[in-house]
Amino acid sequence: MFLRRPDRLIPRQYRDLLMLRRFRRLLPALLASDLGDGMSVVAVAWLAVRIAPPGGSGPVLGIALAAYSLPGAVGALLFGRWVRRLPARRLLCANSTLRAVFLGCVPLASAGGLLDPVCYTVLLAASSLLHAWGGAAKYALVAELVPEEERLAANALLSTSGWASTIAGPALAGLLAAAVGPAWIIGLDALSFAVLALGTGLLGGPPAAPSAGRAPGQPVGRAWQLLRRRPELLGLLAVTWFLNVCWGPVEVALPLFVKGDLGAGAGMLGLYWAVFGAGAIAGALAVGALRRLPLWPVVLGIVAGHGVILLPFALDAPAVVSLGAFTLGGVIYGPYSALCLSLFQNRTPEGWLTTILAFRSAVLLTAAPLGAALGGPLSAAIGARNTLAVAGLGMVLVAAIAGWVLVVGRRRPAAGVPERHTEPSPLRGQAEREASAR
Repeated sequence: MFLRRPDRLIPRQYRDLLMLRRFRRLLPALLASDLGDGMSVVAVAWLAVRIAPPGGSGPVLGIALAAYSLPGAVGALLFGRWVRRLPARRLLCANSTLRAVFLGCVPLASAGGLLDPVCYTVLLAASSLLHAWGGAAKYALVAELVPEEERLAANALLSTSGWASTIAGPALAGLLAAAVGPAWIIGLDALSFAVLALGTGLLGGPPAAPSAGRAPGQPVGRAWQLLRRRPELLGLLAVTWFLNVCWGPVEVALPLFVKGDLGAGAGMLGLYWAVFGAGAIAGALAVGALRRLPLWPVVLGIVAGHGVILLPFALDAPAVVSLGAFTLGGVIYGPYSALCLSLFQNRTPEGWLTTILAFRSAVLLTAAPLGAALGGPLSAAIGARNTLAVAGLGMVLVAAIAGWVLVVGRRRPAAGVPERHTEPSPLRGQAEREASAR
């Protein structure tokens, strides 16, 4: 009699979200795809090392990892003329089908003895050509299926799935590695995309918000023109790009820190990423249970806080100190994607959402590789420990500069009659919009 009903343990925002039939039908396919991607994080790199010629594993690994993501930025421009006319559901289905076909060829080529570094790179690059459009279509489809006031919870749930896959996916890939090998793990990722293509294709039914995510033919090149008229979106994109550039050196320096400064192995490196992912899950789930947040204070607080947690790496302290800081960093960073995507969904004009999100993905795909390219020389010059701290200081600086620009921008309209400006929440209910209109 003292036990609470199980459904009462779930925040109301998530209960309301799961009452939406079409979103509830799509969710398992999205979760399966995320898990497949989590397994491929390990399998893509591992297979590249296995098929590389003696002494050439480094270049082959770098090329394979780039081929698995960067062609999406090219595809955003190259194929925009055709795919921008597709509704979000069909575009997500097309990307999932492409990924399933070309990733599925990897284990087949391996079994036939045809898989070499060139073939592997071509298959990975072909599979990722619609990566930016597929990611855009995923969140544009969410905007169709979910009312505006529930989108933050939906984005938080999808963000949680992505972070959970970074923990469960590599662990599952490790368990399967001895039994099936990395090529067949990539085949499982292909199967997960086939499940997503099927689930999306069978979704059917009228969308909840017919115009929210459709792309009736807006060119990608005009996305920049729209963003210039939406300073809050352009500013958020700029902050996210610089945040990702600062994060790039972390991915390079952290393994060097674990190996060189701590004298530990791959297990300790995995632990760092595991605690970060666990923290991000907690942070994403927490923000999804909220409805109103002051956008810019929260965003800049996340960027600055994410940087501050990297500063303890500069200390000559036990590993538990940096592990605790990295866990807290995950909690702080976890809500970031959900907040940003909710703002883009709610502030993008009708018919532009898929195009704008594809443009956003293409721009952001260039940031982390640039940061990683800077991380190598920086680690060699000042050491991995200091590189991690410098990356954190860079994030704090990004937040400080963005905050200064925001303050100056709000004071500028003061010429003549003062203009009252209130930064909107990422989500507003219908009542709030009507009240502001009055």
